[in-house]
Amino acid sequence: MLFSYLVMASSRTFADVRDVILSAHTNVGLQSKIGFYSTWAENYEQDVALLDYRAPHLAAECITKNFKGDKARAIILDVACGTGLVSAHLKKLGFKHFVGIDGCAGMLDLARKTGLFQELKQCMLGQDSLLEQDEMYDIVVIVGALSVGQVPVTVIEQLWRATKPGRTDEAPKMTPRAQKISASRGMPDQRRICVHDYKRQCRKSRIQSRA
Repeated sequence: MLFSYLVMASSRTFADVRDVILSAHTNVGLQSKIGFYSTWAENYEQDVALLDYRAPHLAAECITKNFKGDKARAIILDVACGTGLVSAHLKKLGFKHFVGIDGCAGMLDLARKTGLFQELKQCMLGQDSLLEQDEMYDIVVIVGALSVGQVPVTVIEQLWRATKPGRTDEAPKMTPRAQKISASRGMPDQRRICVHDYKRQCRKSRIQSRA
């Protein structure tokens, strides 16, 4: 069973969390994937804290460093928002307006309890359209979700269209993979899209080293 490794929160170890993280990137069916995140939602923040998961913090710092507009007025679309970790860091840095989307109702329920978001939407990224109209958001951020079995990189086109145009020097640098998708679809890298591929960073090697 997909969820057989889940244990009581009080007794979770690094090995338990390692199994959760690795299972999260298994390419399973849609309903199994939704069920996986629904089951994980209550323990998610505790688990990523155990791993010293810094991607939300790093992404928020990247956005703050590059955004030259009025932070208090900027509208941010937090894609695959989960429980709201990225928006929580951005709130601490002076941003105030957040719209979150995620495929998992359980994650969205926890995000709603934070009081951070003016709007939350359930959306299956890569299948459902996330756009109501083009160029709605000052900043679009997606952290730790673009990978095999998660959000397909083809969603970059929708993220680009959702973002208001901005100067090239204001845009956080995309990962090479995101840049490739952007270039192949004729999308100039001049909108404020923050793509943070944490899976390829040091925590992956840490998890593998303890396997």
